[in-house]
Amino acid sequence: MKLGQVETPDLGRNTGMPLDLDWVEEVRANRSAIERRAATLVSRRTVKKQWQAAWLLKAIACMDLTTLGGDDTPGTVERLCAKARRPVRSDILSDLGVESLGLRVAAVCVYHSMVPTAVRALAGSGIPVAAVAAGFPHGLSPLPARIAEIRASVDAGAQEIDIVIDRSHVLRGEWRAVYEEVAAFREACGPAHLKTILATGELGTLRNVGRASMVCMMAGADFIKTSTGKEAANASLPVGLVMVRAIREYRDRTGFRVGFKPAGGIRTAVQALHWLILMKEELGDTWLQPDLFRLGASTLLTDIERQLEQYATGRYSAVHRHPMG
Repeated sequence: MKLGQVETPDLGRNTGMPLDLDWVEEVRANRSAIERRAATLVSRRTVKKQWQAAWLLKAIACMDLTTLGGDDTPGTVERLCAKARRPVRSDILSDLGVESLGLRVAAVCVYHSMVPTAVRALAGSGIPVAAVAAGFPHGLSPLPARIAEIRASVDAGAQEIDIVIDRSHVLRGEWRAVYEEVAAFREACGPAHLKTILATGELGTLRNVGRASMVCMMAGADFIKTSTGKEAANASLPVGLVMVRAIREYRDRTGFRVGFKPAGGIRTAVQALHWLILMKEELGDTWLQPDLFRLGASTLLTDIERQLEQYATGRYSAVHRHPMG
């Protein structure tokens, strides 16, 4: 939290609100100012030595460990779930003196067909299964089919649902259509939490990113997420800055805290640190917890584990010593 910023009470899960088109129209985004701020965030603040190790452990705890390959098999998912339970080798944790931390990732994210496998593999761990649904990654299948897919994933045991919006509604300025679509997805989720993917690389402008963020939160999204990981342009700090500032404004006006998930192209420990810095600077320590911040990642964990080993032992090991599946 920044100096002078007053913390608002936690009202619990975002229930949404009626669509406010005047508020949506008010959203602005000055690209040059946003890009300058994003560059300044990572150039003037650095994290070193033991603090870097602590922040990287935090990144792991906020990670949605993900496999979304067309060649996924039950074996692939089972190995990923085993890694989710023990994301860092025991000897590294021992060298760091944090073996009692109970470190685990925040969730495992898979396609709908792999939800039952992941649920079985994670039984008793407390790690939720997240399913991508609603015509992921394009979001263009018929609305009843997208809703049915969400319900099927929840019935199969998914506790979180990552959906993607129909980008054409945003590009045409059809905000009511975006709102009604996301509200329908939120209803279909029931108790499962809804992470709404904007696919920001396909929205055209940063203003569209800001307006889509606001509409999705009004419709009841629990998280807003940058990307599917399948677009040509994925998570970037300027896009993230627009989205987290929308989250802050929504919190200030409604009292509801909405989570943020950057995903797509986040592969290195340094990138993870940049996202953590963004969250701390713009939203404060409250948003540095898994209930409000996630990193969508598939290969990121390998690099973080290697960086932790280097800090603990002074050397890097081969990548094959940090298998992901």
